[in-house]
Amino acid sequence: MKRVFFAALLAGLTAYSFAQTKTYAEKLGWPKGAKVLILHVDDAGMSHDSDEGVEKATGQGVATSTSVMMPCPWVPEIVKYIKEHPDLDAGLHLTLTSEWNVYRWGPLSDRSRVPGLIDKQGYFYKAVGAVYFSAKPDEIDMEIRAQLDKALAMGFKPTHLDSHMGTLFAKQAFLEKYLQLGIEKQIPVMFPGGDDLFYRAEAKAATIASMKKAGTYTEGMTIPDPAELDKAKDIGTMLWKNGLPVLDDLHNSSYDWVMPDIGHKTDAEIQKWYTDHYIESIGRLSPGLTMVIMHCTDPTNAFKYICNEGQKRKGDLMAMLDPRLKEFLTKNGYILTTWREVMERRKKVANAE
Repeated sequence: MKRVFFAALLAGLTAYSFAQTKTYAEKLGWPKGAKVLILHVDDAGMSHDSDEGVEKATGQGVATSTSVMMPCPWVPEIVKYIKEHPDLDAGLHLTLTSEWNVYRWGPLSDRSRVPGLIDKQGYFYKAVGAVYFSAKPDEIDMEIRAQLDKALAMGFKPTHLDSHMGTLFAKQAFLEKYLQLGIEKQIPVMFPGGDDLFYRAEAKAATIASMKKAGTYTEGMTIPDPAELDKAKDIGTMLWKNGLPVLDDLHNSSYDWVMPDIGHKTDAEIQKWYTDHYIESIGRLSPGLTMVIMHCTDPTNAFKYICNEGQKRKGDLMAMLDPRLKEFLTKNGYILTTWREVMERRKKVANAE
């Protein structure tokens, strides 16, 4: 297979100025104007309740994809489920942080060789910022490869790679290791390399809301695009030229939704609120291939000892199970897909090139 020399990325990605006339969905063979969605559930393997959420969202609901946090305690359970359901689209949620207070995990690689990835207790750092300042790119590379190796050793071949808490997008040197691994192994990587119209709009809206809260926003101010998208199209072109599929856009908004007084709402109220928000936000997506990220969980009483976000994650799950959302997607012609299908389409395109 022809490959673009990876140094192009290391040199700053200036070699691929690209005026995209087609969406990546079109380049993958879907009709012009098609809105193609990967409805994706993060955090498989994090807990039993997380695994239950994944199983229900993908098995009974409209979710089409998930990804596994290999350093977490409940990975054997979800890998067993994946093997029993070989059609399930399951990737790796490459994990470099451990964000909860008393429920922790750490590296799969030799800890003596990745000191920049662990805190004083021997776990991953809780925050992305700590990883940014402490970890070396080679340590990042060693750990994400260890996570892939662990999956393969368990008999689980991932359909794609993505990043827990976006840590691999925090620094260009980290991002390079992530992209390089995907290209080398020919495993699709989650990367929004298209026009990213929804992602840009949501990021600007969030910035404006934060500035208004701080009293620093003036009507009509120019709000810059998110820094992580500075080279998005160049990277997208590079990935495509290296045989991988590329997203046109990313919907990563639901974790920031705040339902008022959610702790005192009924399941029916939570389901309606979350479904309404998914219908409204998905309705604003432009044509192309978009990944919609969520965190479906079916929380038991034990989940509160992990974190206080059980009801929020339950809202994601209940929306995916809601017949109203399925009806909306069907009536409006949305096409649901998986990373497995996307890569199969990319291979077919490559054979025709």
